[in-house]
Amino acid sequence: MTTIDTLDEAEAPFSGSRVAVASPKEPRRRGDLWWRYLISILAIAFAIFPALYVISAAFNSVPSLSSASLIPSSLTLDNFREILTNPSINGEKTNVHYPNWYLNSMIVAFASALFTVMLGALAAYAFSRFRFKGRRMGMLTLLLIQMFPQFLAVVAIYLILLRTGEIFPVIGLNSLSGLVLVYLGGALGVNAWLMKGFFDSIPNELDESARVDGATPAQVFWGIILPLGAPVLAVVGLLSFISTMNEYLIAGRLLQSTTKFTLPVGMYGFIADQYGQRWGPFCAGVVLAAIPVVILFMFLQRFIVHGLTSGSVKG
Repeated sequence: MTTIDTLDEAEAPFSGSRVAVASPKEPRRRGDLWWRYLISILAIAFAIFPALYVISAAFNSVPSLSSASLIPSSLTLDNFREILTNPSINGEKTNVHYPNWYLNSMIVAFASALFTVMLGALAAYAFSRFRFKGRRMGMLTLLLIQMFPQFLAVVAIYLILLRTGEIFPVIGLNSLSGLVLVYLGGALGVNAWLMKGFFDSIPNELDESARVDGATPAQVFWGIILPLGAPVLAVVGLLSFISTMNEYLIAGRLLQSTTKFTLPVGMYGFIADQYGQRWGPFCAGVVLAAIPVVILFMFLQRFIVHGLTSGSVKG
């Protein structure tokens, strides 16, 4: 006869010995976790409140900051119409070119993100897979450059673009291409280090197998490293896009024409003098500017979630 005592002992099959089966642990009561739920709710509310406030003000019929509230008294689309069509607000011509600012920001942000990812990936691949003279010094130089903020060189950058524009106007002052070049110079170092650390985790056996089959280093880079490095490429591209969309200091010094402004520069000028009276149209412009960032994040999320070597090596 099988005997089961308080420790849930049972006879082991095919033997005369008995094995002790421990009873499952008592599940933790939800009442003991109330403080964790409270902290989570407070953190979520703290993070989402500014966004909800701006969205509410964008649809509020009262464009004044003093009258804005989290729950608008009446909903309207006039704020979006005013920021898009350049009307007169309170009897004053605003000289707003919001569609141009929006397009300029998209061009600069997408171009900066694309070239930052490509240049950073090329540099990271070279530092990760090749051994050459000056490799260590080059990596340290890229790291040391990041110690100095880019805006410290804004005077030198301004003079360089001023002189360059006299010969090549397409990359001089008040040009979007010149602004993209400036952004690329400041974002390469840290991104190259980030990508290099990720590329180092990709097995070298994949490279060796490809070379045995006759692949060149360029084919290894495009066919193996980049597909497996999709998560870090997505992160770098997303961070570069967001930082470029929010950058004001350098763009405000290099862009001089109203039609060439990016969104941060144009929107700052829009509310500089009459912040309270133009709060509604300003929030409407901010909500429209957030749409590409959200769409890009949702698109790149699947690359971030997927594993590093998904489908590459199966043992």
